[in-house]
Amino acid sequence: MAVAATGSVMDQINGAKDRMASSTDTFMKLLTTQLRNQDPLSPLDSNEFTAQIVQMTGVEQQLMTNDLLAMLVGMNDGGIAGAVGIIGKTVTAETNDTTLEGGKATWNYDLPRNAKDVKYEILNSAGQVVWSRTDANVTKGDGKTFEWDGKATTGTQLADGGTYTLRMTATGAAGEKIATSTHATGVATGVEVINGQTMVSVGKLKVPLGNVTSVKNTTV
Repeated sequence: MAVAATGSVMDQINGAKDRMASSTDTFMKLLTTQLRNQDPLSPLDSNEFTAQIVQMTGVEQQLMTNDLLAMLVGMNDGGIAGAVGIIGKTVTAETNDTTLEGGKATWNYDLPRNAKDVKYEILNSAGQVVWSRTDANVTKGDGKTFEWDGKATTGTQLADGGTYTLRMTATGAAGEKIATSTHATGVATGVEVINGQTMVSVGKLKVPLGNVTSVKNTTV
């Protein structure tokens, strides 16, 4: 909940920044036009427009202060402080990504009903399909496991450490698409706040704390 709230605050601040930038630009254009077309016999009051500039600058500084405060909230209110307890534990998080370790990569996925066929595609960090396979008559189930041996379609063993994405396309008996959800499991190695959102490091992956669906003691 705290992560979502922090994200909402950051969205509001970012929106305010955009509006502020637009308002400042408009203000400066109007001021320049006024100065260019002012009546020499009745010039603009310099104190008045100077006060307006100071006011605009003050609002911008307040937005920057709010930004920093939101970051601190994310670090202390259910953010880092609430997440450090999962470091060293095995976590499962909703994500299509995982890392290749020990020559293999593993995903868990949920299939809500039986599928006529399921196409599995492995994409590298550049979004290129490096391996694919289609299985027929896949039975439904939660927490089903898909394991990839780290070999490209050409048979080449890919190096450990890379991040890979599993893209699944499940089809029903009538040709309709079946929605699936994918999870990655690994040991949480750290937490940090990135752009106001608390992220958990799982291997080389960084996933939002809100995407974590289970936490278990790591088996030694």
